[in-house]
Amino acid sequence: MNFKMNPLLKTALELGPLFLFFLGFRHFADLIIATQMLVFATFLSLSITYLLEKKLAMMPLVSGGMMVIFGTLTIALHNEYFIKIKPTMVNLLFSALLLGGLAMGKSLLKYMLENALALTDEGWRLLSLRWGVFFAFLALLNEIIWRNFSVAFWVDFKVFGMFGLTIIFTLAQIPLIKKYAVE
Repeated sequence: MNFKMNPLLKTALELGPLFLFFLGFRHFADLIIATQMLVFATFLSLSITYLLEKKLAMMPLVSGGMMVIFGTLTIALHNEYFIKIKPTMVNLLFSALLLGGLAMGKSLLKYMLENALALTDEGWRLLSLRWGVFFAFLALLNEIIWRNFSVAFWVDFKVFGMFGLTIIFTLAQIPLIKKYAVE
């Protein structure tokens, strides 16, 4: 039997760890402590999601798995570098998968979203290309920000900037989706 998770609970489980990271950093002013909170909350979120749905979607699984790896390295080595490069690595991985898939004539985005969207092959190709480039842009932007700004500014960017840019980018794809939608 498939359990359909309440959308508010799903959103809380997806965004909760990031929100706790932000609160932890603001309260303790310590990136290591905030990372400990993030790793614990991410592990808990993925566990609850799996227990309720008996599956994990690919993007949260990869992103969460990398969070646990890079977060654990940050904590164990007491080195902020690892948590700062995690968004770069995740975004580069997604970019490489999408753009690499296109180079091999496959739209990997189609396999991930075909249950939610019905597009022509050209629509999937363009959407995959755009997302691949967007993920590369986010990776580059993360590198610029963590290397040139304060830790507090980077935390704000990671929590609000990347999320905001992703929402704006997603909304900007609506015309493409409408144009190439299959009835």
